[in-house]
Amino acid sequence: MLKMRLKRLGKKREVSYRIVIAQSTSRRDGRPIAEVGFHNPRSNETRLNEEAIAEWLKQGAQPTDTVRSILAKANLIEKQVRPTVAPKVAPEAV
Repeated sequence: MLKMRLKRLGKKREVSYRIVIAQSTSRRDGRPIAEVGFHNPRSNETRLNEEAIAEWLKQGAQPTDTVRSILAKANLIEKQVRPTVAPKVAPEAV
């Protein structure tokens, strides 16, 4: 299964990420199949290859939650609202 996820780059406390396509079983910083974007949370800079991302999504690549939010901010996919789970109420003592 293909995942669209972040690959960590940079020095300590100066992190930036590449958005990559990789097998779900491969290591986080292992060799990716393709690189489709860049994200720097410190400067809030994001560069995306929109055509490549659309093509990989059509082929079935599943974005992680973080990548999904980055793509939603760029209006490449719909923002997915995660259902909230109501807390379980303890049964009243008889």
